[in-house]
Amino acid sequence: MRRSAAPSAVAKRLSFQSPEIGSSVKTSSGRSCKRKRHNLQDADQDDELGMVQEPLKDMGNVTFMSLLPDSPSMSSHVRDWVGVVSDMCRFYIQGWLEMWPELLIRRLLNKPFKIPIPNYQPSSYGRCLGIRRQGARQPLHDPFEPNALVLYDPPEISEHDKLKLDSAKFPVHVVVDPILCQVLRPHQREGVKFMYDCVTGIRIPDSYGCIMADEMGLGKTLQCITLMWTLLKQGPDCNPLIEKAIVVAPSSLVKNWYNEISKWLGGRVTPLAIDGGSKSDIDRNLTGFMNTYGRRPVNPILIISYETFRLHAKVLHQSEVGLVLCDEGHRLKNSENQTYQALMNLKARRRVLLSGTPIQNDLLEYFSLVHFVNEGILGTANEFRRKFENPILRGRDADAVAEDIKKGTEKLQELAAIVNRCIIRRTQALLTKYLPVKYEQVICCRLTPLQEDIYQSFVNSDTIRRGLKSTEGVKMTSSSLAAITSLKKLVNHPDLIFEHCRNGKEGFENAFKFYPQAYNPVKQRLQPGLSGKLSILDGLLAFVKASTTDKVVLVSNYTQTLDLFERLCGLRSYRYVRLDGSMTIKKRAKVVDQFNDPTSPEFIFMLSSKAGGCGLNLIGANRLVMFDPDWNPANDEQAMARVWRDGQKKECFIYRLLAVGTIEEKIFQRQAHKKALSSCVVDREEDVERHFSVADLRDLFKLEKNTPSDTHDKFRCKRCVNGIQVKGPPEDSDCNSDLSLWHHCTSKKGLVDLALKQCWEAGITFAFHHKSHDQIKVV
Repeated sequence: MRRSAAPSAVAKRLSFQSPEIGSSVKTSSGRSCKRKRHNLQDADQDDELGMVQEPLKDMGNVTFMSLLPDSPSMSSHVRDWVGVVSDMCRFYIQGWLEMWPELLIRRLLNKPFKIPIPNYQPSSYGRCLGIRRQGARQPLHDPFEPNALVLYDPPEISEHDKLKLDSAKFPVHVVVDPILCQVLRPHQREGVKFMYDCVTGIRIPDSYGCIMADEMGLGKTLQCITLMWTLLKQGPDCNPLIEKAIVVAPSSLVKNWYNEISKWLGGRVTPLAIDGGSKSDIDRNLTGFMNTYGRRPVNPILIISYETFRLHAKVLHQSEVGLVLCDEGHRLKNSENQTYQALMNLKARRRVLLSGTPIQNDLLEYFSLVHFVNEGILGTANEFRRKFENPILRGRDADAVAEDIKKGTEKLQELAAIVNRCIIRRTQALLTKYLPVKYEQVICCRLTPLQEDIYQSFVNSDTIRRGLKSTEGVKMTSSSLAAITSLKKLVNHPDLIFEHCRNGKEGFENAFKFYPQAYNPVKQRLQPGLSGKLSILDGLLAFVKASTTDKVVLVSNYTQTLDLFERLCGLRSYRYVRLDGSMTIKKRAKVVDQFNDPTSPEFIFMLSSKAGGCGLNLIGANRLVMFDPDWNPANDEQAMARVWRDGQKKECFIYRLLAVGTIEEKIFQRQAHKKALSSCVVDREEDVERHFSVADLRDLFKLEKNTPSDTHDKFRCKRCVNGIQVKGPPEDSDCNSDLSLWHHCTSKKGLVDLALKQCWEAGITFAFHHKSHDQIKVV
């Protein structure tokens, strides 16, 4: 096939063909030259090759018309046409050369848009950044992304129904924000889904509340933040399910909630935390929050303490709130107090209650919690007491007959079937995947001769005997409760009741004579040897300080005992920090952060269980000493959970000190009874051991002598023979199991903790111990 030439090449060929051979041709410079004789065909081929191979030259002022021969045979209209083409070519070439730099700059600067996020991958669900979605509604987040947590799945719609229905009304998926999906553990994902189903009425029609009863350390706060953020941002109808939410928490945790929301949501929402200020300022802030409506309120989350909520309930009752979260919800155990009534009257249909210990003293308190989140689901209080509480308690008593046990079991199953739909409970066994081993130890401590003499004198005094006789068959009087408090302080250290003994107060009329002569604790140095428990604590702290780099948390129910700890630290030159009810909320957070810093020199953290036992994170320490027990097992459980929680990297050791044979062991036995009740109702464990009768629990003041452990005696333990354990605990048991399934030691031989072995001779008579789980061995 013959290759076609460009117009300029055609014109040039014509210029060679027109003149005769041998004639002269004028060049552009005006010079003339004679053309040599050639074969015309060879000339054409040479010209074509020259035009192809010759590089582009600067044409100067040469125009297309100047290249044409001045031939009379060319018609005028052809010449005119060629002139027009020539002018057009020159115009376009010159314009292109002038615009070329500008075009090059625009090409460099006008790059396509690139999302300024490193390693960004666009969604596979058909959404593009900056482009308005068209057609059917779509969820806020992609439900088909890996690791996506879908809380609501819309029902499938057939193609036939899609033609009849409005596409603008199709429900969409509700998907948890991927930022939170990345940090949620499997049990937390399950908890978020459970709570969402409850607050949207899926689990129980016309009921929109639930109880998150996970044990301490399982991340209840993160689960609730995830639920709250999801409800504030999305719903099946492409609209948020709620506009505002209120978090009610103890005053010591208000700042902690604010920090947790900021930590997990990274500034995506600005909560309003009210933890102080004048009444007028608080009323103004609350009024602004309650009167704010719309899709994007400035502060969609209010964080407030129980006390502030009660004092300003009138303002908070003005309008409706989408969701209320009650942290440490066991504060609502009494349905008669003002705080409960103030929260009950809040216009909030969706209610979530957080409590690691929903049952603390009796089933009626449990009823109050369930009634708060789902009113009427268990009937009235009187109906609940008659139908459930009385039969269950009769069946749980150690002296119960077979018929009572059977009826109690039936009522327990009926109650569980109702409440299981709105309560979720997981134990700390789930944490074994993420935390180091925890060793729990219950240590029975011998009284010193001074303590035993004062104790015996107190319980044998006429005042106490008359008080006990007057309270038979009725509730304890204030004088009886005061006597119990005095005994609890005595077993901590005789210094705590020195003034009572010197002044001869009720029960201590004959006690002062037992103190050493001229003894005065105010003017003299502390003597740890006068208290069995303090002697053991003194030896324990000395070993830990000298042999390890561990830090220790000391917990007590009394500020007087914390004062005692301060004197001990001063005696041994230990660095310490102290947190009790007198410390402000802002200072508490600063003290906790300071102690958790690995480089801080503080060795001991003194903690009042009443003031700071809930919610604090003290992972800077890995040893905790519960110096005295509380009547309420929930308080002790909360306090002991301060060190073994997320972020802990070291093995943890928990020590519970009990004065053997005293009222402390009776209180501990009462705790075991309450925990067994909680296990039956909340944890749904059927084989909880029945150890203590009601008569045993009422025998509080008697001092049990000549026993290494009154608690172990009441177990009727079959694994111990003559005080020696001959059969170990079951393989599937751990420190969450019943105490009768722990290791039982009458000597230091079977102990695991070296620190406890070192101070056994200081006065330890018996020890129960067990671990949380077996450490995974890495080969």
